[in-house]
Amino acid sequence: MTDLPSLLILTFSPLRSDPRVLKQVELFKDKYRVVTCAYGEAPDGVAEHFALPEDSRGWPSDKVGLVSRQYGKVYNSLPAVQSARAILPKGSFDIILANDLNTLPLALDLAPKMGVHADLHEFAPREKEDNLKWRLFIAPFMRWLCSRYLPSAASVTSVSQGIADEYLKDYGTPTEVVTNAAPYVQGTVKPVGEKVRLIHSAAGQRYRKLENFIEAMKDAPEWLTLDMIVMPNEPDYVAELKALAAAVPAITFRDPVPYRDLVATLGEYDVSVVFLPPTNFNLKNALPNKFFEAVQARIGLIVGPSPAMMGLVREYGLGAITEDFSAESLRKTLLSLTPAAITEWKRAADAAANPLSAEAQVSVWEAAIARIAAIDGAAIR
Repeated sequence: MTDLPSLLILTFSPLRSDPRVLKQVELFKDKYRVVTCAYGEAPDGVAEHFALPEDSRGWPSDKVGLVSRQYGKVYNSLPAVQSARAILPKGSFDIILANDLNTLPLALDLAPKMGVHADLHEFAPREKEDNLKWRLFIAPFMRWLCSRYLPSAASVTSVSQGIADEYLKDYGTPTEVVTNAAPYVQGTVKPVGEKVRLIHSAAGQRYRKLENFIEAMKDAPEWLTLDMIVMPNEPDYVAELKALAAAVPAITFRDPVPYRDLVATLGEYDVSVVFLPPTNFNLKNALPNKFFEAVQARIGLIVGPSPAMMGLVREYGLGAITEDFSAESLRKTLLSLTPAAITEWKRAADAAANPLSAEAQVSVWEAAIARIAAIDGAAIR
């Protein structure tokens, strides 16, 4: 029996509130000596944790470097990279699982003995392409990171097939898919009450066009209500939304809930509305956490014609798909709801809870890391 290989899970995110990275920790903590590096406190079950300073940004702000395309200098000046290099021992880890593109150069520079797996949560070169300044100054930096560092990763995963296909098309990088599926939860199908209760949770960002929900719910019938959980990413925008919704009695804003309570909270509702106008490439190809959390909550789904979500809704019979991404199309779909249809969607979610669970997805990560370990003759016993 040999010692377990060490696996550093590296992310520039608050780990305890990052569902995707927490799933990695849970998957590997008994199979490897798991070490984490992230913002915040250590997650449960890890052998060691390196905490990054909360104020150390992981994205570029060196305007001169970006304009002059001194991208190596830009990357090395990122506060998160500098902080991580100051605390992480080089050459000490067997394998590194690098989350998001901005950790990949650092992971490679740390020289793990066996290799690096990159888990790319978005298609980085087009992440905020709806913003002109981002397209002009940040996108070229992201493309440089992809071209320079992706070939050195032993393996790569991403969150949806559309994003994986784009990495292969643009950079020749074979990319497997691990969706943002939620862990399996034992659940029951609850009957629809006198009122149909809708829920939508989202980051409060203007490009998500959350005003569509308010427009769609104007003059809603008494049997239909919508609760919105909106994170204060852009406080001015969230304030505008609440002011608009003040004249729409069918809408209530409720406070965010801890991730561990989210599926149980969703279970109080009948339908989750996961409606993401494709204002950029990643939103067009989104297959978000909230989609899978609704399945585990055994509630129905209403989605826009987003390719990845649309395919699963049709395959498993989980809900309805709007004709387009307009507020009018959303309103039309909402007004067509019936208790009988919603009950069928809930039953379909119950049937799909196992195949659409995280447990059915994470085997892709498990196999990728095992391959890296086996390359060095250190296969886990």
